[in-house]
Amino acid sequence: MTLYEDIISKKEKISLIGLGYVGMPIAVNFGEKVDVIGFDINNEKINLYKKGIDPTNEVGNEAVKNSSVYFTSNEEDIKKAKFHIVAVPTPINQNKTPDLTPIEGASEVIGRNLTKGSIVVYESTVYPGATEDICIPILEKESGLKCGVDFKIGYSPERINPGDKVHTLENIIKIVAGIDEESLEEIAKVYEIVIKAGVHRVSSIKVAEATKVVENSQRDINIAFMNELAMVFDRMNIETNEVLEAMNTKWNALKFSPGLVGGHCIGVDPYYFISEAEKLGYHSQIITAGRKINDDMGAFVADAIIKELVLANKIVKQAKVAILGFTFKENCPDTRNTKIIDIISRLKEYGIIPEITDAYADPNEAKKEYGIELTELDKIKDVDCIVVAVAHDKYQKLSFGELEKMFVKNEETRVFIDIKSMFDSNIFKNKGYSYWSL
Repeated sequence: MTLYEDIISKKEKISLIGLGYVGMPIAVNFGEKVDVIGFDINNEKINLYKKGIDPTNEVGNEAVKNSSVYFTSNEEDIKKAKFHIVAVPTPINQNKTPDLTPIEGASEVIGRNLTKGSIVVYESTVYPGATEDICIPILEKESGLKCGVDFKIGYSPERINPGDKVHTLENIIKIVAGIDEESLEEIAKVYEIVIKAGVHRVSSIKVAEATKVVENSQRDINIAFMNELAMVFDRMNIETNEVLEAMNTKWNALKFSPGLVGGHCIGVDPYYFISEAEKLGYHSQIITAGRKINDDMGAFVADAIIKELVLANKIVKQAKVAILGFTFKENCPDTRNTKIIDIISRLKEYGIIPEITDAYADPNEAKKEYGIELTELDKIKDVDCIVVAVAHDKYQKLSFGELEKMFVKNEETRVFIDIKSMFDSNIFKNKGYSYWSL
């Protein structure tokens, strides 16, 4: 029997290494069909999953509670599985170079518990060549086994969009690659157990690795173009949103919009491409330029806030500013690489200590990772300026009256910063507010 057939008949198990925003949906989806071992080195996280609590909010408490996944932080449990999926984060260092520490650590863990006949599939974003050049040697060293003989490897880039309840794991075509034809077919069949949209086979692991990096680099560049337009239109006193609405009436318009590009994918993956290109003697021009524009947007927004406060005759250092939203994107609790911190840091340079709230972020995580104290929304009052920084659905539902109650009373000029153009600007302008959007 093949490994796929053994998994289907539950003679063998799948292990999921890394139970975060990507790994958890994979584990739960496979758990509905086959036996799954969910492993993470974070014991606190594992204990939450065992209690039926989903801190990622990707699958929900009910799904976790009813899941058949065996959650563990004991690496020896991995030996009970033959098909291993690695979904650990791959961040960047301070100097913007790839930080492969998590994927190297995961490879060591798997290697120590690898058995003959296993397949290891990496989903973590890496530069082309990393899986074969970095991961295989670690697996071989730790296991004493030979890749291609005793075990096989593959690569299938994660395409999950955190917070997106429409484009979920099973509804997104899965790219798969294997070290040889046999492993490619086995990997494809295993993923087809849960991927309704189907799988797309590519000829090599390098092609699959490159596809992931290119997908996010393309999006990063397009957003950078929108951000550059927004900065120029701001000087021209033109509302960017109105220009884009007009442009998008054309059938072939790409409907991107300006914004803060953070998170663990778009704000990180292009640097993997840039770094590897540099090693090969090529300086990436377009991708590097796009990254610089997007990395500088937090400071640009903060400077716009300061300018609006000055124009509204506010004493900047004494101004009370509230920031609504701290996560890197709407409707998810993920604060990794959030660019809101850049706004906060810049405002602090002017002596402003803003109050920050978020409808989804974990206050403990914000405190631990960024030193940020989150405030409850209903505690925000007597402010001079509100910055709606993240387009959470809960903020979009706020009425003008609810927002107005947060401002200091009997103040002639109030400043409202609507970064994502969520609200009708005319409502605020007609009420005498100083309104600005990206």
